[in-house]
Amino acid sequence: MTTNTSLQERREAAVPRGLFTNQPVYAAKALNGEIWDVEGKRYIDFASGIAVLATGHRHPKVIAAVKDQIDNYAHVCIQVTPYEPYVKLAERLNALMPGPGPKKSLFLNSGAEAVENAIKIARIATGRPAVVAFTGAFHGRTLLTVALTGKVAPYKLGVAPLPGDIYHVPFPDAYHGISVEQSLKAIDTLFRSDVDPNRVCAFIVEPVQGEGGFNPVPPEFMQALRKICDAHGILLIVDEIQTGFGRTGKLFAVEHTGVAPDMMTVAKSLGGGFPISGVVGKAEVMDNPQVGAIGGTYGGNPLSCAAALAVLDVIEEEKLVERAKTIGGIITGRLKAMAAKNEFACIGDIRGLGAMLAMELVKDRVTREPDPDLTKALVAKAAENGLMVLTCGVYGNAVRFLPALTMPEEQVKEGMDILENALAELVG
Repeated sequence: MTTNTSLQERREAAVPRGLFTNQPVYAAKALNGEIWDVEGKRYIDFASGIAVLATGHRHPKVIAAVKDQIDNYAHVCIQVTPYEPYVKLAERLNALMPGPGPKKSLFLNSGAEAVENAIKIARIATGRPAVVAFTGAFHGRTLLTVALTGKVAPYKLGVAPLPGDIYHVPFPDAYHGISVEQSLKAIDTLFRSDVDPNRVCAFIVEPVQGEGGFNPVPPEFMQALRKICDAHGILLIVDEIQTGFGRTGKLFAVEHTGVAPDMMTVAKSLGGGFPISGVVGKAEVMDNPQVGAIGGTYGGNPLSCAAALAVLDVIEEEKLVERAKTIGGIITGRLKAMAAKNEFACIGDIRGLGAMLAMELVKDRVTREPDPDLTKALVAKAAENGLMVLTCGVYGNAVRFLPALTMPEEQVKEGMDILENALAELVG
């Protein structure tokens, strides 16, 4: 019989140790908000493949669209023989991107690839080399995207030299003592001491930091950033890879700020479980690269485009943007009730937007000293009891909640029961 233990032994022998695995639990089947492992154990899934499954595992409409497409062709390459699903998906995303004026879209394979291309396009469009990102940011693991990422361990260890002309400023984070005013002052200082703003092609920012701890950007900061970009001819790139497609209670999280970006990077939930990413941007920006300068063999694969079109239909038909608010309300309510109990004084902060939420665990609420050990233990205990959750945060002390937006409310409540009982076991 195949077991989790036997598969883990095979994995350790065959796969590099640098590929992180949240838990040594091997999936055999999944449906909507549930996973069953190879031993038949059921798990409620609050991880969603790291925010990929807003429409849940194997949504019938997504699967049907892929099956229909595969009966026609699986790959011909957009650069060789173009096809309608790519064009149709571009048209739909162009219409959905916030802000006035015509838009254009480029499709790729992964989030990191989308970020790479967004920076490439920004440099070509402006003729400038420098990029400004933020502390705590996560933009990928390729050499350029890891340079943009605002966290050293484990991403940057041992891979120097990294690409140059990348600068970081503090991300506003009130819980950890960084105000909007301090972040804006840091940008001013950067422009005065390290890089001329006339050399900067773009700012890249997550409207809710992902790996950094699920920190929403304050709207007033994003609005100020837009003004800075406009004043200096700098492009504003919003990384919606984890936040996009209804997760935060808006189709795109930047909509919470009232700001229209010049480009957006998208991926994860767009494909409903099939690999696809994209750069969506203002047409006058996107058209700057010369013919042949952008693209890729598998970018915008027909199966993934078919899945993405079905995902957009499901989000609209099942009102998943509104469901994100409902699911988020259930989780937030439970977390706040837990935090009010004396036994759960380890809960230092609860934050996020819609159904993209985090609970930060601390050793002391006054000093706010992070407790990554308790966080790691809670994730393991939750899995032992039938709930999959992930950690995040610069200090590794936040638990993040990313349930499918199609998950029944009773399952959400069941998952929160498991979480509360697991934390009670650890701190009781």
